[in-house]
Parts: sequence; structure tokens; C-alpha cells
Amino acid sequence: MSGRKWLVTGGAGFFGAHMCRSLLDRGEQVISYDIAPFDELEKPAGVVDVAGDIRDTDKLRAALAGCDYVVHAAAALAIESPEEINAVNAEGSRLVLECAAAAGVKRVVHIGTCAVYGMPKEHPLDESTPLDPMGFYGIAKAKAESYMQTAVGVETVRIRPKSFIGTGRLGIFQFLFGWIEAGALIPIFGNGDNRFQLLDVRDLCDAVYLAALKGHDKDVYLIAADRFGTVNEDLGALLRHAATGSGLLHIPSRPLKLACAALEAVRLSPVYRWVYDTADQDSFVSIDKARTELGFEPKYSNQDSMIANYDWYLTEGKALARKGTGTSHRTAWAQGILVPAKKLFALGSSGRRRRQRAAG
Repeated sequence: MSGRKWLVTGGAGFFGAHMCRSLLDRGEQVISYDIAPFDELEKPAGVVDVAGDIRDTDKLRAALAGCDYVVHAAAALAIESPEEINAVNAEGSRLVLECAAAAGVKRVVHIGTCAVYGMPKEHPLDESTPLDPMGFYGIAKAKAESYMQTAVGVETVRIRPKSFIGTGRLGIFQFLFGWIEAGALIPIFGNGDNRFQLLDVRDLCDAVYLAALKGHDKDVYLIAADRFGTVNEDLGALLRHAATGSGLLHIPSRPLKLACAALEAVRLSPVYRWVYDTADQDSFVSIDKARTELGFEPKYSNQDSMIANYDWYLTEGKALARKGTGTSHRTAWAQGILVPAKKLFALGSSGRRRRQRAAG
């Protein structure tokens, strides 16, 4: 063991579990602090599992005793209520900083989001791009970043990752994978020629570790894949890998976005604004700063990550999803109207294949 002691908030979540394992593999001492404890069958050997809310400052202070580093990943996702999002993501982050400083922690690494940029038209984004946070989630995360920048008594480094995927992720990607498995047509906003960058969770773990040890105090780093293409290219590669007969169905963006907004407003769809508003937009960042200052080099492309996540879904994810719904990346989300929609688009896919065979 290195002698360094790490606490990962949200440690039993999708990213948190990967981060705990990554740190253990490096010989570090690891505490998972999460409102939901690890399932005993999934708990990494060697991790200390503490069940607690980051807003429970007495329990958090006790868990932080003797810690050198904190990876702060605990968060309420965008499908939670605005009040919960602010209470956990913004004010909860402030409490983590206060407790970390009181415990003598050296550094807190905050896992943020590119939603703090809103929908800028110029790409690639970099760390100097002005913030224009989008939605309650983006606003709360931007507020948390301001607390990180002004923290006293503890060093902080902020990470802004692109949407990260990999083994263990369900949430919104469960919908995509379920539709592909069913051979359904996949609705694409617009022509699908926009470039949309993702990030493998394994690369994110590497970046966080480097940021904790090498990052500059109060600084921020963008983290993402360096090999990515258009939506058509990357999703098309996944469909070829799956070989279920699923295909892409391009739909004009405006009516599709209006339909998504209406369904979200009446709580018939879990697909939230950040997803559908950015689905037809370029969305990619520069990782030059992380490369230069941290020595970060991503290993996995968009296609690598999507295929790994899909294959995990087939072998393990479906069984996990049947345990019930929740609001984390590691749980199934209530699908609402997407259930009958999948059946309809699967029928459409079957009809298209029949027409193609007849024409061929």
C-alpha cells in the first residue's frame, strides 16, 4: 500500500465504483462514502464501505479522518428535483470542502460536467470557454465549481469530463442498448453528421488520479476521448457490432425536440433537456491542457467505449436493470412512453428490412 488514503464520495455509483477499483489497483487505501452501500457481491476487495449522505457532516468528518485525498463524485442527476440537485450538487459540495479542510485533507478533486458550458457554437471547447450553465444540473455544478475555486484550507482541482460510459452504466444508455438489442430503429436528431465526443470511465479514472497528484491547485481540466467521429459513424459502428438489424432513423430536429420537451413536461419521458437539446449539435473539447500538465493520454475511442458498455449490458446489465428503477447511472430508469415507442420502432425496423430484401 502507498500509505495514501483516499475517500471517494459517491463511491458505490457508476464512476465511483470504477474509481475505487482503480485506486486499489494502484495500491492506495480507499474509503467509499455513498448514501447507498455497495452490494456485497460487487464490493471491491479492500475498500472500506461507509454508508452516508454528504450532507451528514458528523458522519462525513468521521470518515475523512486521516484521509489525504478526496474524489468528490457524489451528485444528484438531472432527473432529480431542482431542490435535490441544488442541495446535493452545490451545497453538498460546500459541506464536503468544509469537512475536508477541517480533517486536514490535502486535496479535493471535484467531478464536474461540461453542462456548465451550455450550448456554445464554437468548438472545440477549452478551459477558457465562458460558462453558460444549462438547466438546474448545470447551474448547481457551476455553483459547486465556484466553491472549489474559493475553498480555504484545502487544495482543489476541478475535472470537467465529457459524458462517460463503460461497463456498469445503465441510466439513459440502457434505453439505447435496449432498443439496439430489440433491433429497433434508433431515432437520430437531424442528419447525424454532428461530432459528439464521449469518454471511457477507465480513462476518467486515470485522469482523476493524475489530477490529484499533478494538477495545479484551484485549476480545471477537460477530460475526453481523443478518437471520436460523427453520431452516424460512432453509433453506426455499434450497430454493426451488435448485428441485430437495428438501424438509424433520421428525423428533423425541431419537431423531435418539441415532442421530447412536451413528453418531459408531463413526466412521460425520462429524456431530459440537456440530452435532446444537444443531440444534433457538435459537442467536443480540447484535452491539450490535461495532456501537457497532467500527462493524460486517453486509451479508448468513442466506439471502444460504446461497444464495451453494450456487451456488458447484454451479459450483466439486463439482469441488474430487472432489480428495479432508480435515479443513478448504475440503475435502470423508469422508461415511461419509451416502452411502447421501442415496440413501434422495432416494427418499423422489421418493415424496413422486409422492403430492403424485396428490393434486393
